[in-house]
Amino acid sequence: MKKTFPLQIPGQADARVVEAVKNEVRKYVSRERRKTLPEGFDLWNFRCKVGPDRDGAGDCELGNLTPAIDEVVRARAPAVYVEIMAEPGKRILPSESP
Repeated sequence: MKKTFPLQIPGQADARVVEAVKNEVRKYVSRERRKTLPEGFDLWNFRCKVGPDRDGAGDCELGNLTPAIDEVVRARAPAVYVEIMAEPGKRILPSESP
């Protein structure tokens, strides 16, 4: 997902627009997690970027995605850019760590 969401829509409360953005992001992540993994992989890793626009987007952990969106809203940006890329990964068990 690479998408720019407007944060102000005429006729809608700004708080509702932000919650709709967060809801769409959560739904997208849920859909990606349900996809079948390729052979030899056991989980999905997500690379995320959030910012006021594509050029100003910074890397972000999946767990910090909604606070990062809130940070853009607090900066009074007119829009928020969200990029989420799913890639297959392997779980590393503590006994396998170097």
